[in-house]
Amino acid sequence: MSRRLAHACFLALLALLPVAASAQSSDQISRELRDRFVEVPEPVVALIGVTVVDGTGAPPRPGQAVLIRDGRIAEIAPAAQYDPPGDARVISLPGHTVIPGIVGLHDHTFYTTSARRVQLSSSAPLMYLASGVTTIRTTGSYHPYSELNLRHAIREGRAVGPRMYVTGPYITGPTTSYMTGVPDVEAARRIVGYWAEEGVDWMKAYTTIGPEELRAAIDEAHRRGIRMTGHLCSVSFTEAVEMGIDNLEHGLFTNSDYADGREPGDCPSNLSESILELDPDGAEAQATFRAMIDNDVPMTSTLAVYELIVPNRPPLEQRVLDMLAPEVREEYMATRNQIAANAAQSQWPEIFSRAQAYEKAFVDAGGLLGAGVDPTGIGGALPGFGDQRNFELLIEAGFSPVEALKIMTLNGATILGAADEYGSLEPGKRADLVVIDGDPIARPAEIRNVVTVFRDGVGYDPAAMLDAVRGSVGIR
Repeated sequence: MSRRLAHACFLALLALLPVAASAQSSDQISRELRDRFVEVPEPVVALIGVTVVDGTGAPPRPGQAVLIRDGRIAEIAPAAQYDPPGDARVISLPGHTVIPGIVGLHDHTFYTTSARRVQLSSSAPLMYLASGVTTIRTTGSYHPYSELNLRHAIREGRAVGPRMYVTGPYITGPTTSYMTGVPDVEAARRIVGYWAEEGVDWMKAYTTIGPEELRAAIDEAHRRGIRMTGHLCSVSFTEAVEMGIDNLEHGLFTNSDYADGREPGDCPSNLSESILELDPDGAEAQATFRAMIDNDVPMTSTLAVYELIVPNRPPLEQRVLDMLAPEVREEYMATRNQIAANAAQSQWPEIFSRAQAYEKAFVDAGGLLGAGVDPTGIGGALPGFGDQRNFELLIEAGFSPVEALKIMTLNGATILGAADEYGSLEPGKRADLVVIDGDPIARPAEIRNVVTVFRDGVGYDPAAMLDAVRGSVGIR
C-alpha cells in the first residue's frame, strides 16, 4: 500500500471516531457556568445583516443571515430576502462579521515565561474560547492528566472552553526535564501505547529524540489509532516524513534539513545559519515541500510565539498586560526589554522574515498549513490572543486575509480529520462561529473585537470569560 493510500485510509478511520457526536446544548452546561458565561442559550438563533467570511477562501459575503438550529448551521442566505422562522431568536448585527471558530493546532493549556512553567487549566480554556478559538489541539502536554480531565469536564458541561484534542507528553531523548525521555525503541513503543490507552489523540516528539525511537513511536501511534507530530531537530523534516510522521511543527525554525555538516541523529548548533542562508523558493526548500506534499504531511505555523524573540515585537497591547498576574507581567517585560537592548546584534528580524517566507512558499507549492499560538517562550503570546495575532502575522507573510483565515480555520479542521464537522461556515456543519464587531478582512486588527462566540450553537460572552481570569494568567 502506498503512503498516500495508507494516509487516506487512516483519515477515513478517524472519521469513525466520536468527533461527530451530537452537539452540546446549553442545558448540558452546569447552571452556574451557564449563568456566568452563556448569553445566547436558545437552540434556534438567526444572525441578521452580517458579513460572512466562510473560511473556505471565498470572498466575504455582506448582508447575510445565518440560522443556527440545534447546534448546527441550518442556513446561510441573503438577509434582504430572509424571513427568520418563528421559533428563532433574532439578533440584528449590521456592521458585524461572522467567521468560523478558530482551530488552534498548537494551543497548549500550559504557559511559560523565562522564569516559570504553569498549567493554566482555569484561565487558558476561557481565554481561548473568548478569543474565538473553538477547537484546540494541545500539541505537547506538561500535565497530560490535567488536559484529559479538562477535556472531560468541558464535554460534560462542568467547565467552559474549546473542543479539545489532547496530545500526550513530549517524548524526546534522555532528559532531566518535565518531558519523557525515550532511551530506546522499546521505551518509545511502551510510552506511546500507555498514553494511547489513556485517551490522548496525538503524541509529540521533541528535539533530541533518536531516529529509531521516533520511527518506533510513529509506528506504535498508528497501530493504536492516534497520530504523531513533532518539534524536531535531531530528525529532519524529510527524514520524519519518510518515517511516516503526520504533522510537523514550527516550520523553518525547527527544520534541520539545511544545516551544513549535520550527522544523522544530530541536532546541529548551526540552525540559525542554515535559516539565514536558505532560499525558500530554492531547490532545497522545494525538495522538502515536495516530500511533505507527496506524503500528505501538513505543517503548523506558530509565528506568534517566535515573534517574541524579535526585538520590540509584537506591539505591546494593554489587554495582554492586563491579563497577566503582576509578577508574571514583570517577568515578561524584563525579558522583552533585555531582547530589545540587544537589538543591534540580533539576527532574529531576518530569521523571522525567512520563516514567514518559508511558510508562504510551502503553501504556494501546494502544502497544507495550519496555525496555533504556542503560549510558551517568554510569556507574551497568550492563549487566544496569540491566535488572533497569527492572523496579522500570516497576512504580513504574504497571505491575503481570507487565505490567512482559511489557514486558521478550515485547514486546522482538515488536519484534525474533522473538516466535515467544522472549520468553515456551511449548512450542516457544527455552529462554531465568531461574531466580530467590524471587518477583519479590511482591517485585520479588528479580529480582536469578538462580540459573541458560538460553539455547538451555544453563544458565549467573551467579556465575561476574560473578566473571570483577568490578572491571573501565569498563576492559574
